[in-house]
Amino acid sequence: MKKIVLIAVALIVFQKWGDIDSFLNPPPDFSSAHEEEVILYATEWCGYCKKARALMEKHKISYYEYDIGKSSEGRAQYDRLGGKGVPVILINGEVIKGYNPSKILTLAGST
Repeated sequence: MKKIVLIAVALIVFQKWGDIDSFLNPPPDFSSAHEEEVILYATEWCGYCKKARALMEKHKISYYEYDIGKSSEGRAQYDRLGGKGVPVILINGEVIKGYNPSKILTLAGST
């Protein structure tokens, strides 16, 4: 029985490791280098990046964009934020991985 509980706990920790790691090691505040509090790490060919841009423009959310395929600084920041796909969005120190409209609007204060 102890083994089953231990395995269950290990699986939960494994599945939530990103959240746990973000709590223990908050992401760097790259937004301090820009006027905008929202930073979009994207590529020009990504459909979800295009949707993120359109959402933020529709809701008049000011953002700074790095094309991680063209900007070495943007790519370095993206890597430090744990990026594994695009888009990655940094809003007020919180990292959103992937296109999540409700979370983008909530964190940007546009709900």
